[in-house]
Amino acid sequence: MKTDLLIGGEWRAAAKRYGLVNPATEEPLAEVAEAGEADIDAAVRAARACLESKQWRELPARKRGQLLYRMAELLEQRSPEIAEVETRNNGKPLFESKIDVAMAIETFRYYAGWADKLTGDTLPVSGNFFTYTLREPVGVVGAIVPWNFPLNLACWKVAPALAAGCTVVLKPAHETPLTALLLGEIALAAGLPPGALNVVPGPGATAGAALVRHPLVDKIAFTGSTEVGQWIMREAAGTVKRVTLELGGKSPNIIFADADLAAAVRGAQNGIFYGKGEVCAAGSRLLVERSVHDQVVAQLAERAKQLAPGDPFDKGTRLGAIVSQRQQETVLSYIAAGQKEGARLVVGGKAAKVNGKGFYVEATVFDGATPGMKIVDEEIFGPVLSVLTFDTEAEGVELANRSRYGLAAGIWTRDIQKAHRVARAIKAGTVWVNTYNFYDPAAPFGGYKFSGFGRDLGKEALDNYTETKTVWVGL
Repeated sequence: MKTDLLIGGEWRAAAKRYGLVNPATEEPLAEVAEAGEADIDAAVRAARACLESKQWRELPARKRGQLLYRMAELLEQRSPEIAEVETRNNGKPLFESKIDVAMAIETFRYYAGWADKLTGDTLPVSGNFFTYTLREPVGVVGAIVPWNFPLNLACWKVAPALAAGCTVVLKPAHETPLTALLLGEIALAAGLPPGALNVVPGPGATAGAALVRHPLVDKIAFTGSTEVGQWIMREAAGTVKRVTLELGGKSPNIIFADADLAAAVRGAQNGIFYGKGEVCAAGSRLLVERSVHDQVVAQLAERAKQLAPGDPFDKGTRLGAIVSQRQQETVLSYIAAGQKEGARLVVGGKAAKVNGKGFYVEATVFDGATPGMKIVDEEIFGPVLSVLTFDTEAEGVELANRSRYGLAAGIWTRDIQKAHRVARAIKAGTVWVNTYNFYDPAAPFGGYKFSGFGRDLGKEALDNYTETKTVWVGL
């Protein structure tokens, strides 16, 4: 596969290259071109030239939609290869990578259908005027995505941006650029004009910073940590860029005593251990009503013990490798902090190897956790669950909202009125009731508070990539 930079429809070498390691085997995986400031400038200028050319600016919206449909077809044709590359680069189980690729395909199909439906309105203003609005592309988009869902989150930004008529410079995470480069290959094969999609791997501190500061970039679409998101907001002010941010999370998953406890425990397991816990919406705070607390913790511990780290290519594996040694060390440091601060380690808590290799962490459950502990207040991004206890509905809601984050939440109850009542009271962008961790291209996703603003997915995402122009015609 291509491992150079995709700029203006061409694969270009870079002054520097860097090595990738398979986190499950610790073996070298690939060497990839590393974009510097000059490369970012070239990519942005290529995107700007494409935006303003007849190839893109005057391309009929329906034709843009056809190109996106073609990208979906090519993703589908190459899905086994793409899923394998994702697993080798990220460490997640192959079955999860297959789900990610399927979601990416559906995302392109969904936004392909929107390309020719971005319409304006006629406005009944006072006076003798014909007044209407136009929806126009915001311009060149810098899309910066993290390492946990490398292909999926790239598609969440690239597909609506292209559908709206924008051009894109995609900077994948430094650790996981391979499927973004495959997406670039697919864009060329689908017939996108040169510069419509550019892919430039590189470190956030250099390549990402150059993209954020570039005066010819009109918008930054970022998914990543809250701290980097805050930095982007400050830097983007210099060129008055539009910014959308999908940031960190510390999502509450609330089990009420009247819930189907077996289903709730399965949901709690899925909420934290799917994706190795490297999920921004992970249900990392499990809030359990006191009367069923012991039952829930016992069942959860039993399930976690059975969730052994394994080879990501083994069909039975449900807990893959942490993305890097550095991230493994971060997760282990939080586990140590949880023990030091007085939470009770119920199960897990140690690093693991598979066939003597890999950056794995056991499925870990803490009980007796309370607000103020690092494992409760801070995002860990690993397979670590903190169990907290509450007595009343009001206390459960208050505990759920006692976080600077507001990305997602789960509610488990058989009481439909309670479910709707609590869903309204929770300050989060997504609330799952009697389920967890489900996504669809039609359902907007994003956060409240320190989890950011703006929405990926759904028709709402298209608002991030368009400008509204009002036209007055005197009659």
